[in-house]
Amino acid sequence: MRRKENLIERHWEQIEKAIASRGLFFPKVRLYQDGLPVCGREVEIVHELAKGGSRNCQLLLRLMGQGAALMGTESPELVVQEYELHKTILNEESAGRTPAARARRQTRSDALIRQRDQYIAGRIQESLGEGETGILFLGAFHSLGQFLPPDIRLQYPADRPLDRGGR
Repeated sequence: MRRKENLIERHWEQIEKAIASRGLFFPKVRLYQDGLPVCGREVEIVHELAKGGSRNCQLLLRLMGQGAALMGTESPELVVQEYELHKTILNEESAGRTPAARARRQTRSDALIRQRDQYIAGRIQESLGEGETGILFLGAFHSLGQFLPPDIRLQYPADRPLDRGGR
């Protein structure tokens, strides 16, 4: 357990160093967070999660303190759908469902991730202005580069996303 905690700590240190090395002018930075819905309560949500120990949200608060703007990033409806799907998966896994049922759930999960990626890319495209920098915190199963216009360039300061079969 301690080894995993050390790996996570090093991962966040790597991300923080990468951001610091960019020499950003934070009033021209927009922050996007995987799972953070467009809802009007984004800052409140991040504060609550940071108080609960989320290293990611603590970093968001520090960047906001330097002038960066926090953006709602995800479709609330899609976030709820994914939450409900994961609840169903947990309940069915404990009941021991068939391989066919697992395959159907995986197909639905993959489709939801793709829909979320498309929404996030659209949200970035509509809200990121000329001369601004976006910082996106995104889970490893996401891959939204194909949904972004060519004038939005992606850089990965930490680990690159997982290869999910050409997504």
